Amino acid sequence: MPEPDTRRFASSRGVPNNPYLPVLLYCGVLLGAASTFESLLDANGWEPRWRNGVYDYHHFHSTAHETLGFVRGAASIKLGGEDGEVFEVGPGDILVLPAGTGHKRLSASDDLLVVGAYPPGQHYEVERAADDDAGLEAALARIAAVPLPETDPLTGWDGALLRLWRR
Repeated sequence: MPEPDTRRFASSRGVPNNPYLPVLLYCGVLLGAASTFESLLDANGWEPRWRNGVYDYHHFHSTAHETLGFVRGAASIKLGGEDGEVFEVGPGDILVLPAGTGHKRLSASDDLLVVGAYPPGQHYEVERAADDDAGLEAALARIAAVPLPETDPLTGWDGALLRLWRR
């Protein structure tokens, strides 16, 4: 597995992002049907939970880490909230988002299909930007409490996530 690109994002207009862990970006690492993505993630201890796209508004999950596997189609995805960065993704690309990372679909082809997966026992809530400092602080406290995954979603017991996500 190639080394992923990494990005870190500061809090952005109510989106906390993750102050501890980088986003991992893999380009063109897995081609195949949705079941191919799901089998790999499941074999490496991550639970595939849905097939769909990415919401067209800034949102984050303060209670779970998330892996997005891009099966088909293409999209422009903004990571990190309003002040974040735009990424062009397509078939075979995988994003591993630490809890709190803002993400939004800016545009997508009609055939976009994404598989979403999470570490065992982590349940995500779809959250929007906090309206005030208290909401942002509460989200940051939830993020700090999310345990690190025991395995890398792409390689299992070894891999970049286990090395790059040490707190």
